[in-house]
Amino acid sequence: MRKRNDSITRRQAIFSIGALTAGVLIRPSSALGISSSDSKTRFAVIGDFGTGEDDQIAIARLMHDLHTRTPFDFVLTVGDNIYPNGSGKYFDTNFEAPFKNFLNDRVPFYAALGNHDVERGRQDQMQYPLFNMSGQRYYSVRKGNGFAEFFIIDATDVDSTQMSWLENALMTSRAVWKVALSHQSLYSSGKKHGSNEKLRKQLEPLFIRYGVKVAFSGHDHFYERTKPQNDIQYFVTGAGGQIRRGNVDLKSPIRAASYDTDNSFMLIEIDDREMSFKAISETAQTVDQGIIKQV
Repeated sequence: MRKRNDSITRRQAIFSIGALTAGVLIRPSSALGISSSDSKTRFAVIGDFGTGEDDQIAIARLMHDLHTRTPFDFVLTVGDNIYPNGSGKYFDTNFEAPFKNFLNDRVPFYAALGNHDVERGRQDQMQYPLFNMSGQRYYSVRKGNGFAEFFIIDATDVDSTQMSWLENALMTSRAVWKVALSHQSLYSSGKKHGSNEKLRKQLEPLFIRYGVKVAFSGHDHFYERTKPQNDIQYFVTGAGGQIRRGNVDLKSPIRAASYDTDNSFMLIEIDDREMSFKAISETAQTVDQGIIKQV
């Protein structure tokens, strides 16, 4: 087994105003933008969005408005890209039309598969050029001159072949930021779905062993930032097209921040030292934000 280099074994620091806690610096602000520089990689994360309906269209319009101010390098999805069943016959109405402006600007999307996507459309989406899956149901993407690598997992079928791939990919990665994406959540305060403990037993040991520091998921139709779990920051961002109002268990011991009253997406900036994040609602309100630092 290869040794990890110093940049990978660096501990994640999580800060909060007035006190050192376990990983996120929270900055109260209503400003939408994250100040950007040429050294940063900027992207959005969206999940459970592919409805073709008004809420998805509004989120896509807001995302593009922010992109025109400070361009996105790419967009990541955490699944349920195409309702109701993933079929390619819905690509035009449920993806290409809502995100037409992004596609015209040649902003790439990298998609993870959700439970709705695999009902009839896994192969359609795997072969769909605009999802950049290159025929693979799980894959990784390197960005930021290699300092960030995104491991896109097919959480609908985590078999031994995928587990072997994931372990090897994490073990050999030399990225400072190792970021996991899956549809179902290892940790979630959702009343509808909540934490997928089977998936957690499969994936979390690899995340811990090989230095994953941030994980994004969807499935529950709201936004949540959990308290860090085993030095990993988990986010749920499953309200890109559908919202399940009142679905967050406010008494959940893992909940740090949440928003379940409107649709939302996440806006992220990273460099080799820190990750800035914002959760932004359909009405253009910043409902959570912070910084995750490498130290």
